[in-house]
Amino acid sequence: MGVSLEQKKRMVQEVAEVANEAHSALAAEYRGLSAGEMDNLRVQAREAGVYVRVVKNTLAKRAVEGTEFECMTDDFQGPLLLAFSQEDPGSAARVLKDFSKEHEQLVVKMLAVGGEKYPGSEIDRLATLPTYDEAISRLMATMRAPVQKLATTLNEVPSKLVRTVSAVKDAK
Repeated sequence: MGVSLEQKKRMVQEVAEVANEAHSALAAEYRGLSAGEMDNLRVQAREAGVYVRVVKNTLAKRAVEGTEFECMTDDFQGPLLLAFSQEDPGSAARVLKDFSKEHEQLVVKMLAVGGEKYPGSEIDRLATLPTYDEAISRLMATMRAPVQKLATTLNEVPSKLVRTVSAVKDAK
């Protein structure tokens, strides 16, 4: 049983809405994965805030039209699944990279971030990007370091005075 025109329109609209709000997108070939393995991938993706959808290439081209992921449309060939990072730019890359370690049939073909398309081999660079919380903690640590050094330096002046007075007292 085929997909009706209305279902196709809803699918394109749904993917387009997700693509408009996504930070990054990955396209991966899933040939050879069983339905159960695909369900496991979807569960892992949902837990990580990643939208995964298998869409026909013609519908995927329409869905990403007008978004920053339009650069990917030329290479939509073969059976592809699309993964959109909704939480942070690296979340979809981390999910697909971890899943492909156990399932060699899943091959990332390309990824897009900020309107730029990259080959699938760049997945490691995207997957190692910090999450939002990690980025905030790094920023706070960087901002805190100068203040902490200033406080330590200012605290050292009276401490040194006390040690000097104590040394003079011990000498007399």
